[in-house]
Amino acid sequence: MSAIDSVTIIVIDSLGAGELPDADLYGDAGSNTLGNMARAVGGLKLPNLQKLGLGNIIAIAGVPPAEPSLGAFGKMGEASAGKDTTTGHWEISGVKLDKPFPVFPNGFPPEIIAEFESRIGRKTLANEVASGTEIMSRLGEEHMKTGYPIVYTSADSVFQIAAHEEVIPLQELYQMCRTAREMLTGQYAVGRVIARPFVGRPGEFKRTSNRHDLSLEPPRATVLDMLKEKGRAVLGVGKINDIFAGRGLTETVHTENNMDGVDKTINFIKQDKKGLVFTNLVDFDSVFGHRNDPSGYANALAEFDRRLPEILELMNDSRLLIITADHGCDPTTVGTDHSREYVPLLVYGPKVRNGVNLGTRKTFADIAATLAEIFDLDFHDGTSFYKELGFNNK
Repeated sequence: MSAIDSVTIIVIDSLGAGELPDADLYGDAGSNTLGNMARAVGGLKLPNLQKLGLGNIIAIAGVPPAEPSLGAFGKMGEASAGKDTTTGHWEISGVKLDKPFPVFPNGFPPEIIAEFESRIGRKTLANEVASGTEIMSRLGEEHMKTGYPIVYTSADSVFQIAAHEEVIPLQELYQMCRTAREMLTGQYAVGRVIARPFVGRPGEFKRTSNRHDLSLEPPRATVLDMLKEKGRAVLGVGKINDIFAGRGLTETVHTENNMDGVDKTINFIKQDKKGLVFTNLVDFDSVFGHRNDPSGYANALAEFDRRLPEILELMNDSRLLIITADHGCDPTTVGTDHSREYVPLLVYGPKVRNGVNLGTRKTFADIAATLAEIFDLDFHDGTSFYKELGFNNK
């Protein structure tokens, strides 16, 4: 048996750690979410992440290297094509994609919109590439007058539907998303259909936490599926249930914001179920990265850092904590979309050797390979770093 029987993975959504070698093919040359953000705000103060080795991975203003780090550190490259949330999380779980999900830089084809409108019984607004907050402000009033939902996309593979909760009730909006998800297959199979509800009056519109993502199902078994099949707990926090279309999970909870995500992660860890706690903290991406807000991003990281000791204290000899990301979203660049970057890898547990440099991993699937070694799963992709952490007893 492995010395570890419980693993917690926390994905700091969009916390990239520098451009990948092929970043220029994605228009992301020079992107470095962590490094550029730190410089933009005059340095970060992250004492707990610093102790874990965040500053050992790349140069980060205000976050010096730890000598030695309290655990293991490294960074991971993305082997899959793409730079979106679904692709990143699927690769963490062991599924790599050869082709990126389709994107629609000119909006969706007229025949797709016409079919969607026919199915939902309403006209739509927009059908363009846009920032969610900008298009909500620009078209929100017209939406309220007409009752037409706002349909838009981005540089990512998404079909987004924005609607005021008092104009289109949540359950109707969610049904519209299910309708779109059923339609968008084959060459139009976007990674996610996203409900974007908002409230307020013109000039004061505000998104709510009732967002809902409908992803495609992973094309093959993930380590989540394997863990569940083996009778282990697989506990999803935040967007995890949406990203995996509900597959491979034994229990899930919705979150209101990052700190609610931390609270619910802690609650799951305290339940002491043997298996995996898998958390996504989405605000870093949706609230700060996409809105080009380096100060807000830095403050959110500091807020997470202040909560980190509560999680570290729960790590007993049989528990392991992995902190990583799914892609970048550099808030200092001109664009507002995701960026093709390495992601940080921090691993902590009382039995993990201090100061371990895990180097540059070739794929996010190394996390899946490590879970496979810990839990004795039939998964044979990626390279486990379990023994590099100092564990040799199987």
